[in-house]
Amino acid sequence: MKCKRLLAGLTAFSMILSAGSCGNEQLVRSQNVQTEITLSWWGNDTRTEYTLAAVRKFEQLHPEIKVKCNYSEWSGYEARSRIRMISDTEADVMQINVSWLSEFSEDGTGYYDLSKVSDVLDLSNFSEDYLRYGVRNGILNAVPIAMNTETVYFNKTIFDKYGLSLPETWDDLFAAAEVMSADGIYPLSGVAKGLWLYSIAYAEQKTGKTFFTENGEPGFSQDDYRTMIDFYVDLVNKNVIPKTEDFKKISIASGAYAGTIAWVSDAVNYLGAAMDNGNEVIAVDYTAFDPADSGKGWYEKPATLYAMSKNTDHPKEAALLLDFMLNSKEWALLQGVEKGIPISHSALDYLEEAGMLTGLQYEASEVMANNLNLREMDPRLELTSVIDAFVDACDLVLYDKATADEAAAQFMAVCNESF
Repeated sequence: MKCKRLLAGLTAFSMILSAGSCGNEQLVRSQNVQTEITLSWWGNDTRTEYTLAAVRKFEQLHPEIKVKCNYSEWSGYEARSRIRMISDTEADVMQINVSWLSEFSEDGTGYYDLSKVSDVLDLSNFSEDYLRYGVRNGILNAVPIAMNTETVYFNKTIFDKYGLSLPETWDDLFAAAEVMSADGIYPLSGVAKGLWLYSIAYAEQKTGKTFFTENGEPGFSQDDYRTMIDFYVDLVNKNVIPKTEDFKKISIASGAYAGTIAWVSDAVNYLGAAMDNGNEVIAVDYTAFDPADSGKGWYEKPATLYAMSKNTDHPKEAALLLDFMLNSKEWALLQGVEKGIPISHSALDYLEEAGMLTGLQYEASEVMANNLNLREMDPRLELTSVIDAFVDACDLVLYDKATADEAAAQFMAVCNESF
């Protein structure tokens, strides 16, 4: 009997110990619970490597926060981001293109109102002139990282080989093609968007009109669209550029292209290999009929912006990460000028102190900053459907499927519907 009572007592004591142990385990677990937030961006391997390294530093400083990362190259990122925005499954913190603000948040409610987390996100590092790019309907939806414009880069080593000065005017380009084309070298190259904007710059300078009026209405006539098409067709037929569908980035490194059009933020991505091969690459002033008019017809915009999801369950934690990405020394030193010259005053100071304001992207940023003729880009200039329609119209002429007038009429119909 005593034995049974002793066994019962031991069993009860064991249960108490077990319950106590369980309680302590739950307490430890509750103390170690992390808030998980998501971060998404696009970019090449270099961008991904330093971003992941910076995220690890953030997590070390904030062990209570776990950051789940999603990233890819631009095309895949853009497609997935559209699906996620439509389905309300976007990341807590995300890299966005400026045109998405008009597409997903015309009324300002498509992204989180960042003014609500200004106690965590230090907005004093940004001037109102820059913050306005992220405002829709009076609501701050996003913060720009840096400014950007399509820029012309020339491989000076190749031009020197032919005894040519770097082109400043449209005529200079065609003259260079006459010399280089015998060796299969193009003076210039570019992807569809770059050459689309290049053609707009040419047409605006030639006609004296702007693509959009001050009221936001289309400013070009059918004849003006034909001017753009004729220009692109001449560039191809006279061996100034390869067709956009034939563009290969590797040909910049190999020397088959003596120049290219690329965003400031993409300078090293496109020209880095050529420089690694011992070539001197220069970011030049914007092509014009007269060098004194450089920059007319050219547009600038934020290189990219960061925004927060309107659906985030963790706005404070997301804002902590966003502030770290924009304003911290750790992030600034890892990122350098890869995304362009940072707008954040503190990030800029950290780079200047570290002697990191150098290189091709910095030089391209200086060309942009010193030009007073650049105008703010209308997001509609980046509509993929319109750019594709322009290339299609040009190809109709190149392959003798339509006259320039017919192609211009077809393209104008697309523009009227899109704008």
